[in-house]
Amino acid sequence: MIIDSHVHFWKFDPVRDAWISNEMAAIQKDFLPEDFSFYLNENRIDGCVAVQASQSDEETDFLVNLAKENPFIKGVVGWIDLTLTSDKLEQSLQNYQFEKLIKGFRHIAEGEEIGFLLQKNVLNGISALHKYNYTYDILLRQDQLLDAVKLSEKLPDQPFILDHCGKPDLKTNDLKEWKSNISELAKNHNIYCKISGLLTQGNWNNINEKSIFEILDFIFSQFGIKRLVFGSDWPVILLGGNYALWVELISKYVSQFSKEEQELFFSGNAVKFYKL
Repeated sequence: MIIDSHVHFWKFDPVRDAWISNEMAAIQKDFLPEDFSFYLNENRIDGCVAVQASQSDEETDFLVNLAKENPFIKGVVGWIDLTLTSDKLEQSLQNYQFEKLIKGFRHIAEGEEIGFLLQKNVLNGISALHKYNYTYDILLRQDQLLDAVKLSEKLPDQPFILDHCGKPDLKTNDLKEWKSNISELAKNHNIYCKISGLLTQGNWNNINEKSIFEILDFIFSQFGIKRLVFGSDWPVILLGGNYALWVELISKYVSQFSKEEQELFFSGNAVKFYKL
């Protein structure tokens, strides 16, 4: 079984989705469950986790409704305003308790200044998630990863998952600080890591298998097979290749592991982390 732990859906809005620049023309359009369903058969995908791509309560509702209509969407990582006052945030979280498809939340912190996740109101917001058994997806640029280390130290019991391997810079391959911070993060056993999004971290027109495998060697050595999950970052992945290429590349890499370990990586770990 394969669960894709990182898929986006959207109805393209040029204003709201201004981050999708003209050089990303390939994804300047709608991407909905019927578009993803092609991969269920072609690439043996059994289900996915839908992850927020815009910062609004409407986004969370949109993804929940899609999940209700499409059973292959096993869970939703939504958005919530972590900076709300404690009372308002508690009320929002209590309301979401009735939506069992919501497994956790994410803020696109890669678009914020360094230190955003360490602000007192944001820390209070993330700490409130733990009370309601929600996970938190950490999305940061390589140069922000020290924030993730500090966040995990301040909230050691919160279940975190690092998106896209912490976005290593495969254009420059200047990975010294990335490796150092990844090593620190991996020491916290409540932190998982998604093997996703790597096709767009380097030159989009030249997929470097060697560089990607070197990243995987390091990530697997630090986190171990039991805290790593498969994801794609579809449809963003289409900027740097295609879905079949990514599945083939990752399948080739994990072929070194036992059948049981591969099952953990491709589905078991995601099921455990997100309680799918």
